[in-house]
Amino acid sequence: MHSNCFFEATCLRVKLVKALSGGKIMNWISNYVRPRINSIFSRRETPDNLWSKCSSCGTMLFHRELSENLNVCNECGHHMPISPRDRFANLFDGGIFVEIDVPKPIIDPLQFKDQKKYPERMKSAQKTTGEAEAMLIAEGEMGRTPVVIAAQDFSFMGGSMGMYVGNAIIRAAERAVELKRPLILFSAAGGARMQEGILSLMQMPRTTVAIQMLKEAKLPYVVVLTHPTTGGVTASYAMLGDIHIAEPNALICFAGPRVIEQTIREKLPEGFQRAEYLLDHGMLDRVTSRLEMRDELITIIRILSNNSPQIKGDLPSPTQKT
Repeated sequence: MHSNCFFEATCLRVKLVKALSGGKIMNWISNYVRPRINSIFSRRETPDNLWSKCSSCGTMLFHRELSENLNVCNECGHHMPISPRDRFANLFDGGIFVEIDVPKPIIDPLQFKDQKKYPERMKSAQKTTGEAEAMLIAEGEMGRTPVVIAAQDFSFMGGSMGMYVGNAIIRAAERAVELKRPLILFSAAGGARMQEGILSLMQMPRTTVAIQMLKEAKLPYVVVLTHPTTGGVTASYAMLGDIHIAEPNALICFAGPRVIEQTIREKLPEGFQRAEYLLDHGMLDRVTSRLEMRDELITIIRILSNNSPQIKGDLPSPTQKT
């Protein structure tokens, strides 16, 4: 790197001498020399994404180590956002799963426009996340237990519940009933998608009916509430599970604390609407770290399905002595 910079700088000095003799000093310096020098010394040998900063304690974390730790800070235990695909790679045996196709709804039925048109916002979210929509559903095995899993992606327009998310939950429930498998749902949403108006709110009763299908089929439905789970999502499928588990410090509510404080003009208790507070007040069954979530889900699913305990590993068959 340094030898290359020295060579290029030497070449520039030679060209500068030639330019001086031609009387084109200022133009040549401003048009060629300055941009060239800036480009040489602005080169970086390391990528920009090697480190991530914990939003809770401020610790700088090596990106690869953070990813291996499922985006949980190894200093303070803070749970940072994780994509559905990364979550599935950890949950399913060997990271192997099959995506389930979701019926695609009509695009922009209300012709909604605020600062941007709705289709433009969709394209921007798809480009940023690499996903088609705010929910991913898949089937596979978890601890040798066949399951169907649905997960919302908060990075896709705040994980907002629109017609696609409604279709995804219905399809996940239908697939679970078809295969006679438990359904596990990871919620993460800011509520209903305003760009779809009343059509978004209609997903609340639609998804409620879908969950009822599971109950009639006597299949387990476990909900894992992650940060944040708010609005119409909390008022429908996210709070209809047989078991409710939350990740630590997740915000779980219908109306957020700031809205409530401005309405009642009172200061709310510390930790109000956080997972630990809701656990203490009987709204949740468990608060579990993401690092322990897989084993806990396997145990719960196998208990609800009346199956034997999880097989942790296979022992070699005993050798017979002759």
